[in-house]
Amino acid sequence: MIVIINNGGQYVHRIYRSLKYLNIPSKIIPNENLEEMFNEIENAYGVIFSGGPSLERAKNCIEVALKVDKPILGICLGHQLIALAYGGEVGRAEKEEYALTEIYVDDEDDIFKNIPKKFNAWASHKDEVKKLPEDFVILAHSDICKVEAMKHKRKPIYGVQFHPEVAHTEYGDKILKNFYDVCIK
Repeated sequence: MIVIINNGGQYVHRIYRSLKYLNIPSKIIPNENLEEMFNEIENAYGVIFSGGPSLERAKNCIEVALKVDKPILGICLGHQLIALAYGGEVGRAEKEEYALTEIYVDDEDDIFKNIPKKFNAWASHKDEVKKLPEDFVILAHSDICKVEAMKHKRKPIYGVQFHPEVAHTEYGDKILKNFYDVCIK
């Protein structure tokens, strides 16, 4: 099972439904009680940090990112929380985006396996990773955001600024399936 941590984002139930359509078992849990979160994660294959409106409300994910020894995928705010956990910096985007954005894959790695080097994705953000954490590499960029996707150099921890769970994102289902494949390796 994949545990989806609900950070209050508008697409959290869309992540759940996307995984369901792919026959990937998942469960949404609130980002409230850290001990309960760790208990839920204990038997999971992996964890997804959803997007959300507030870094403050979602800060428990920082501790989860540092302490959980399972694959993690951060989406939008979840991506930013991973960056903060590992010493990166997050700030206002030079260009806020609420539209389709062309994503350029720089490094296929596991989550972009068998996906074209260029595809359209739904971007919905006003903040972004401004400084990549030291132990991470950039997997994808766009014309408006230099860190659209990143990965830890040694751990199966990924972040994507865009939303793979929405129908507007080409190959979004494949990205989620590729993450699941990482989880069950």
